[in-house]
Amino acid sequence: MPKSNPLREFLGDLPLTAEIDWMLRSKNRQRKDHYNLTRLLTSLPNAVKAVKPYAENAPRGKNVLFFATLHYWIEQSAYLGLVLAGMGHDVTLLTLPYSEWHKEKDKFTQRQRILHTHDALKVLSPLVKHVSMMDMQSSSRASHGTLHAHAASELPEKIQADIKEISLWDVQYTLMREEVGMNDASDRALYDLRVERNTFAAKAALQFMLVNKPDVVLIPNGLILEMGIVFRVARYLGIDAVTYEFNDQREQIWLAQNSSIMQQETDYLVEARCGLPVTDAMFERVADLENARRGARVWGKSKRLWQYVSSQGAETTRNMLGLDSRPVVMLAANVLGDSLTLGRDIFAASMTEWITKTVQYFAGRTDVQLVIRVHPGEKLVPQAKSMATVVKESLPELPSHIHVIGALDKVNTYDLIEIADVGLAYTTTVGLETAMNGRPVISCGQTHYRGRGFTLDADSWDGYLSMLDKVLADIPSYRLNDKQIEYAWNYAYRFFFEYPRPFPWRLMNFWDDLDVWTLEKVLSDEGMEQFKDTFGLLVGEPFTWK
Repeated sequence: MPKSNPLREFLGDLPLTAEIDWMLRSKNRQRKDHYNLTRLLTSLPNAVKAVKPYAENAPRGKNVLFFATLHYWIEQSAYLGLVLAGMGHDVTLLTLPYSEWHKEKDKFTQRQRILHTHDALKVLSPLVKHVSMMDMQSSSRASHGTLHAHAASELPEKIQADIKEISLWDVQYTLMREEVGMNDASDRALYDLRVERNTFAAKAALQFMLVNKPDVVLIPNGLILEMGIVFRVARYLGIDAVTYEFNDQREQIWLAQNSSIMQQETDYLVEARCGLPVTDAMFERVADLENARRGARVWGKSKRLWQYVSSQGAETTRNMLGLDSRPVVMLAANVLGDSLTLGRDIFAASMTEWITKTVQYFAGRTDVQLVIRVHPGEKLVPQAKSMATVVKESLPELPSHIHVIGALDKVNTYDLIEIADVGLAYTTTVGLETAMNGRPVISCGQTHYRGRGFTLDADSWDGYLSMLDKVLADIPSYRLNDKQIEYAWNYAYRFFFEYPRPFPWRLMNFWDDLDVWTLEKVLSDEGMEQFKDTFGLLVGEPFTWK
């Protein structure tokens, strides 16, 4: 993959050029670079001053390694690291200062980003130690003391395999398509770049963890890019690792201990909570959320619309689509490239393959009608390969009994759920919501609600096609009973309202949220009452529920 600027690449190889330019010229200039930590530079001194009294009086906590890359994760991590330090934890913030994970950046620019990051974060010390992964470029020389022999040698086979897997996901995530052509020059160049960067991150993380032996490693996402690699290295070494991400609601966070949060593993939640009864108030809360989605309204502390058109009623929708009395099967698709879908394959090689073969199966089933609901979220990522395109490639001439509902089509998904006799899902929550309405749902990807007793779970192509034959032959006998429906609602309540945890700051709206929840307020009695348990979970304390 070509360098973006050969001259800056050349200058980046010359000793001290970037540093001298930074001190004499670039340091005080307004940054036009996408990688910009200027707001941290100006705000952190007061933030550190506010946290010091708390840190001085806090009991000694854990040795926490906090990894962050991309400027927006680094911004939030600096403040979260301060909170953890204020609670008594020994926090090291390990950063990887770049923005362009998908293309080469010249060495001169990269060296200046390292300097910019050090300048922005140096005030954190001694509350939070900052280490740049880019300062560990030479893993074969003892530039930071003697390296552990294991770190300087060949990476373990398990981590090498992890690098290959995550690098492929990186390409899929970047290109927002599942097909990656290793014989295609562009695809291969991107894959090789991701392998190179993930290998460097693996070596650096392995070296650092072996030497410093953290009690817990805290990582955003934990599935893709270097965030995924650092998570895998921690788990390879048997170190507890906590990952986190954000949903659509303000003052909420998703987090997972010793798994990537993007895998949405909920076994612990089911074990601890789903055996408890659901009160009328809980049912009403779930119903309120579902009604908001059905009505294309925002709900709670979110500005996200899950649907762009409100419910028009089942019959109106049926007539609009030209559906007749034959049974209706609804296939609910995900957005390609969404990290919530990566690594979720069970028997299909990809969601694309699953949709392709499913559509081809239904082409010969004129006794039923197939409705494919393209995810409305495709509207937000027009660069992603549309599932409508996948269907067209599978069946250039679409039979009259197969209907494709595009992302922008004025059709409400919840009307389709009401119309459907059978649901098909990969990982989308629509599968759960279809089961809540008593319809049989065949789950085909590794989704969090699979195996909970209210879905039919396919494990192989033969099993899937056989399951389709059996269900379509006698749909009424596969409808969910009252106990299954009740359990689906129970699970939905736990997933929607107990799986997320209170947290003060979103990612993309961090600075706005910081105005509402200042560090002083977060560390106050009011903030600790609301968020203390979550901060404890982020450093590996056991899950509890109020």
